[in-house]
Order: sequence, then structure tokens, then C-alpha cells
Amino acid sequence: MTSTAMSSTLDNLGIKRAGATTTATTTKPAKKSATTLDQGDFLQLLTAQLKNQDPFAPMDNTQMVAQMAQFSSVAGISEMNTTLGAIATKLNATTPSDAMNYVGKTVLTQGNTAYGRASGGLAGQIELDGAASDVAVTIADANGAVVKSLSLGSQQGGTVGYDWDGKTADGKEAGAGPFTISVSAMNGNTAVGSRSLVWAPVQSVSMPATGSPVLTVAGLGQVQLSAVRSVG
Repeated sequence: MTSTAMSSTLDNLGIKRAGATTTATTTKPAKKSATTLDQGDFLQLLTAQLKNQDPFAPMDNTQMVAQMAQFSSVAGISEMNTTLGAIATKLNATTPSDAMNYVGKTVLTQGNTAYGRASGGLAGQIELDGAASDVAVTIADANGAVVKSLSLGSQQGGTVGYDWDGKTADGKEAGAGPFTISVSAMNGNTAVGSRSLVWAPVQSVSMPATGSPVLTVAGLGQVQLSAVRSVG
């Protein structure tokens, strides 16, 4: 392919070579980025190369086949990535029937209101932003009176579980709740970021026109499905 023909073809595609000068200004908008070549561009270049090759020294067939094979591989990989992306989106999506399965179950999510188990007591977790030398859980009844304080001692950062037997400090049954959970974490004299995770029953599910399903959880109100840590 001659240099003049190659230059003309590249100019028609809107691709500028290093050192090339512009002799005319056009107002025609570019169809694509000047640095992007697609299959149509490749075929145009190949056609121009075949039309302008030296008849006494034609282009090597082996080289042409190698170029076409390389382009086919790139195009195939691009299509495969698009397909895999669509599959991943489908797998990560939650259907209405999936969301409705949450109704009647208990979920673990961030909150401060917890209900006792049928067998008595309750379990919960604490998320710690870092290591703490002293972690404590305070459980209060519906009137705000403290019924139990739990000391979890020294803990590493991450998630820490606790289990309360449902008895007050003087050994009496505290009832079924609801209870208000407060957590605190200290590392020496420095407070450590912490969040209370509680188990609560799902009462209903709503499916907004856009976005993920929203759960209505007893004592906590509306909770995004993405905020659920575990399902019981």
C-alpha cells in the first residue's frame, strides 16, 4: 500500500499521524474518537491496501491472514466481555419472588431495636472499625431502663458476636422486648467506631420502580436489601 493512499485513508477516518499538517478545515463532525478503530475501519484499511498494492510485489498472504486473525480475536474478546457483563448483572439482580422470600424471616442488619427469641434472650453483633481494649453492650427495656450490661472485654477489629440469656442483672426474666441496644468500644482512652447489628423480623417487602427492594423490618422501619448482613 502506498504512503499517499494510506495517508488518504487515515485522513478519511479522522486519524492524524505524527508530523502531519492540516491543509483544510472541515466542519463535518467526527463519527468516533480519532484514536478508535473498529471492524469497519479495519476493512477499509485492508481494502485500500489491496487496491493500492504493487502488482509486481503483492501483499504477503500470510501477513494478511495473521492481521485478520488478530482482529477477530480482539473482536471476540470484546463480545465475550459484553456477554459476561450481562450475565453478571443478571446474577446480581434480585427478582420480586426472591425479595418476597424475606417476609417472615429474621435478618441481621444495623439497628438498635431488638426482639427476644421465643426461647428467651437475644443475640446480636457489633462491627468494630479497629481493635478495642474494652467493648460493652447495654440492653434497655421499652421504658429505657437498663436490664443488662454485657462486657465483651478486648476485641480485634471486625465483627464481634454476643448472646444474652434474657435475664436481668438480678436473675429475673426480662420479657420479649422490644429492647434497645447500645454499644461502646474504647481502646484505652480513645473511642473506636462501632455499630450495633440486631436480628429483627421482616414484615413486608416493597419493590420500587427503580433501585433495589426495600424491606419493612419490625422496630427498624425500612431497610435496603443491600444492608442485610445475614438471614435467619
